[in-house]
Amino acid sequence: MLDIGWNDDQYLHTTPIHVDLIDNKIWIQYDDTEEGIANDFIAAGVPTQDIVLGFRHPKIRQYTNFAVS
Repeated sequence: MLDIGWNDDQYLHTTPIHVDLIDNKIWIQYDDTEEGIANDFIAAGVPTQDIVLGFRHPKIRQYTNFAVS
């Protein structure tokens, strides 16, 4: 997802959310939203074991309620 446009005289080109599909899992690589895109996926019925928090260090992922990889 891209946020593109103008804010007064400044051009914006940012990536508030970066999600990849890798090996049949949803990898959240970056999430700059308030609520967290993972919550939206869960609300849509995606099991937590199919969501990887890619922005978390691999050693930390085992302590989340999401997939390790």
